[in-house]
This record gives sequence, structure tokens and C-alpha cells, in this order.
Amino acid sequence: MSVELNHRITGDGPPLILLHGLFGSLDNLGGIARRLQDEWQIHALDQRNHGASPHTDAMDYPSMAEDVVAYMDKQGINKACILGHSMGGKVAMQVALQAPERVEKIVVADIAPVSYKAGHDAILEGLKHMDLSGVRSRQDADRLMAEFVDMPSTRQFLLKNLERVPREQQTETKQLFRWRLNLPVIDACYSNLASAPEGNGPFGGPVLFLKGADSAYIQEKHREAIQRLFPAAELRIIQDTGHWLHAEKADTFAALCRRFLKGEN
Repeated sequence: MSVELNHRITGDGPPLILLHGLFGSLDNLGGIARRLQDEWQIHALDQRNHGASPHTDAMDYPSMAEDVVAYMDKQGINKACILGHSMGGKVAMQVALQAPERVEKIVVADIAPVSYKAGHDAILEGLKHMDLSGVRSRQDADRLMAEFVDMPSTRQFLLKNLERVPREQQTETKQLFRWRLNLPVIDACYSNLASAPEGNGPFGGPVLFLKGADSAYIQEKHREAIQRLFPAAELRIIQDTGHWLHAEKADTFAALCRRFLKGEN
């Protein structure tokens, strides 16, 4: 069953749906939205169990694709372009395989249509076991998180999921902060999120894969799976970037998306 996704709509033009990655929210692709909203109507979505979207016990790519199609139905969008990063890229691929008649083009940022080995175990374990009862500031939370996440930039990204508990909802423990993420379900369903999109395919429409040159998420060994499911796919590599290529070189990323979406590649 689909859930009604939290969203933000900006700009004018044909619809372009933006889908964030694991532990993210619709704000993650905000820089790309601002760069493209002059020619497209941007629909930035919080995926289920993320951001301000509903929490649900089910989390797999067919269900998450249903959420996107249900959103399109509610907005009166018959067909759209979809841009997704990481987990969001897999959702975009799933929508294209599951409901190809609803998809014009897709942009897949730094992910392939394959299963991956677990890569976020330490982060999940750390987030689950962080004791927020004594946290009185984001600085307190950052110090706790530093015990299992070394990179300050990664901690800053994860801490965007920390929200202040409304005063009327604070319990006798006076806990001031909580996670917006549905951590128990993300943990329980993590194997689903590491898996490949489902579908016999192929999706014959235009697909652009964008790879960070320093990232290992798209590799030569993935070429067969990409071509089998997306025979019209093309690949562009953004130099001097890793998995967060849309943030590290936002202008280059947006320019490549613009040319592809306008059919100028």
C-alpha cells in the first residue's frame, strides 16, 4: 500500500521528480532543484520513513515506486522525468521498470541496478544506540555520533535527521530531540534497500547514469545489468567527485542533467 509523501514543489515547466538517498530528505537535492527550476516544475519528495513522510513497516523498491506513482496520480501528472541519487536512483529505476508508461526520462546518480553488500551497518548500529535522553543540543549529538562516524561532513548530513520534540510531546524524561528517520524499519529492511530494483524490463526510454569518478558504486562489471534493463542508457563521469557528486560539483551535475532532459546530449 502506498503512503502519501511529503513534498515541495518549485518552478514551472514539465514535471521533474527528485528522489533523495538513504538517511536523506528532500533538502539533499535542493541545490539541483534551484538550478533546474527555471525550466522544470520540481517535485522534491521525502521518501517513506524519511523526512516528514509517513512511517510504515514495509520498505522495498516496489512499494517505494508505488509511492511515487501515487504522488503523480494525486498531482495529476501523467508522465514525468525522475532524478534519483543512490537509493533514490534505485527507486527511479524501479518506477521506470514497474510503470514505464509514466516515465519520460530518468537520471540515476551514482548507483547501478544491482545488489550491493551492506555498507551502512556501522552507521545504523550507531544511530540505533545513540542515547538521546541526555542530548540538549546538536553539539551534544555530534559528540555522541563522533564515536562511530569519523567524518564531520557525514555527521552533519546525518544530524539533519535530528528534530526537536514539541514541548507538549516531551515525556517525563524531558527528551528534547528525536530522529525523524524510522530507524527500526530501515534497519529491518536494509537488505531490501541493498538489493537490485525488481522487474523484467527493459525500460527503453532515455536514461542517464551519472558517476562520481572517485566512487565505486558504478563499476565496469555493472555494464551488463545496465544494458539489459536500460538499453538506451548513457553514462557520464564527473571528475574529482565521490558518491555525493550532486553536492560536490552541483553546477556540473545540473548542467549534465539539463542537457540530457532537453535532449541536447
